[in-house]
Amino acid sequence: MIQPFDDRDGEIWIDGAFVPWRDAKLHVLTHALHYGSGVFEGERMYNGAIFKLTEHTERLFYSARTLGFEIPYSIAEIDDVCKEVCERNNIVDGYIRPFAWRGSEMMAVSAQAAKIHVAVAAWTWPSYFSPELREKGISLMTASYKRPAPDTAPVHAKAAGLYMICTISKHQAEAKGFTDALFLDHRGYVSEGTGANIFFLMEDGKIHTPKPDCFLDGITRRTVIDLAKKRDLEVVERYILPDEMAAAKEVFFTGTAAEVTPIGRIDDMTFKVGDVTRLLWQDYEKVVGKVPASQSAA
Repeated sequence: MIQPFDDRDGEIWIDGAFVPWRDAKLHVLTHALHYGSGVFEGERMYNGAIFKLTEHTERLFYSARTLGFEIPYSIAEIDDVCKEVCERNNIVDGYIRPFAWRGSEMMAVSAQAAKIHVAVAAWTWPSYFSPELREKGISLMTASYKRPAPDTAPVHAKAAGLYMICTISKHQAEAKGFTDALFLDHRGYVSEGTGANIFFLMEDGKIHTPKPDCFLDGITRRTVIDLAKKRDLEVVERYILPDEMAAAKEVFFTGTAAEVTPIGRIDDMTFKVGDVTRLLWQDYEKVVGKVPASQSAA
């Protein structure tokens, strides 16, 4: 049985104070609920350390500014709160969710006087995809929606409203027996999954990945690119047409939640979970502290 997120033990930090988990509530006329004026981050703690915490906090502040508001705390303060939330909730390996949003002072498109609220929650969380799925590779269905153009939405912010099509598309994919959905962008190029970036090992031996000009250049994405380069694997960032995917030898996702996850199927195309994907998967687990260094690939 799924444990609902509003009925748990523990504490959540909200607007400068810790409150019991079940008391961290909002009014139904909160602006962010109606107009999507909220931003968030997803972070992982491994063995008591939050991976690239400050990078995530900096992106949270960037996302808020992109939506036209300022977070009323410093980056260092939010970093410290994230750590304390984990400590108070006895989190050693888990997920951290900082978020900021416009409140209920104004209920209209314009909300200049709305208070900016900030909260941080954390909970124990295993891998986003089950170990069994990751071993054989997840399956993706091409979504009917497309990632919007940069001049039509704040595409480089981690903003709540941008995930509306992610939920719709993932639900549609799951209803058809797929694990997740794959988005094309507004031009018809391959872009990303509902919450992860995508990579292709092509026949030239190079790893190809879409240019993040209309979606998030993920923190995990950049980490894995660095890991690949340390292995002398060339990474090519470019526009990728859907027809090119069939020629890929290996395909994988990267993301804070997804980590490094092999992809075994996209629509009617199948791929093997190969050596390069496993190598980068192991290297990533090593760098985040998920496994002892001795267990990483040589």
